[in-house]
Amino acid sequence: MLRYAARLWLASAAAMTLAACSSSQTLEPNPNIVPTGYKQEILAALTTSLDDPTNLRDAYISDPVLTSTGSNQRYTACVRFNARDADHRYIGSTDRIAYFYAGHLNQLVEASKEQCGNAAYKPFPELEKLCLANKCN
Repeated sequence: MLRYAARLWLASAAAMTLAACSSSQTLEPNPNIVPTGYKQEILAALTTSLDDPTNLRDAYISDPVLTSTGSNQRYTACVRFNARDADHRYIGSTDRIAYFYAGHLNQLVEASKEQCGNAAYKPFPELEKLCLANKCN
């Protein structure tokens, strides 16, 4: 019986040591997971960042591609649209670049020609249909 208790104690001690080792190491997420819900995340970001996120025209988006950003690589997607300002006047076509980290939108900022000039755009009708209840007209 004493041998069994000693073995049980050793096994418990070993298990606790392994558990302590694994919990003290923080696992970093893979920064380059392919974003799958990228359109919905971009729609949500534009809803809150545009003066008038309704009645957008000429909306286009590119598929996410792995892009060099400084010394790292991240998935990015380009978005082009013609939005209205606070006075409901169209301001002209603008390009934004979306940066993704671990499969989710991290940043959506104005893009330069170098960043989105060669993007393979395709229609983004979901953005043109964006509607905020009583703001749709």
